[in-house]
Amino acid sequence: MAIEHVLAVIPVNDLAVSAPWYERLFDTGPTNRPMPNVAEWRLTDTGWVQVFVDDERAGRSFFNMAVSDLDDHLKALAARGLAPGAIQNANKGVRISSIEDPDGNIINFIGGFRIEY
Repeated sequence: MAIEHVLAVIPVNDLAVSAPWYERLFDTGPTNRPMPNVAEWRLTDTGWVQVFVDDERAGRSFFNMAVSDLDDHLKALAARGLAPGAIQNANKGVRISSIEDPDGNIINFIGGFRIEY
């Protein structure tokens, strides 16, 4: 048995508030709305993000995305009205910027990511 898809799950309090925010983050509407309390975005061929209502867990998740050009990505986010944090230098050329969704879940954008270091 092989794994075919990976889904990151982000719990939120109110999908009516969070879904539009994630639409701006991903620059597109959800790929799927399988249930009234779930919105899904397909970000890569096999990588998905599910945003779902879970009051008990909302605001306590982390989600990392490697982007091809961190500076350009942050400029595009700013143009869509989002305010990612300052770029931090990590290690071996990796750079990171973070943003919080309306519930306080943290999304990290990683520039300079590579499979092997």
